[in-house]
Amino acid sequence: MSVAANAAVASVSRPVISPLVEAEFASLLSLKVRTAAMNRADASTVLAQFRLHVSNGLYHFVETGPTEFALARDWLARFTTPLRTLDSLHLATAFAHGEEMLTTDKLLARGARQVGVKCRLVR
Repeated sequence: MSVAANAAVASVSRPVISPLVEAEFASLLSLKVRTAAMNRADASTVLAQFRLHVSNGLYHFVETGPTEFALARDWLARFTTPLRTLDSLHLATAFAHGEEMLTTDKLLARGARQVGVKCRLVR
């Protein structure tokens, strides 16, 4: 994570993640390995550390279920946001659980504003 991202996460009293975050984190590490930006051993170490953090309760877990999928679908069906499927699910999960989304993605932040989700763009 960048220094700014680390600072943003540290500023949150109770970081919240969903199973979707876990899958996307593994996907990011996989991409880094496939593109030789990170070796397999380092990626495995990072993933193991993340899983340890999860099991030690450093993150509060919220589920992404039928309500969140329906909300994401409805936002996408407006045909007016820059959101893609997974981004809309992240936002719907944050919205349904009354959480603020932290992101470095400008399009995701713009989409969050359009659908009324609290979002902080980390730079």
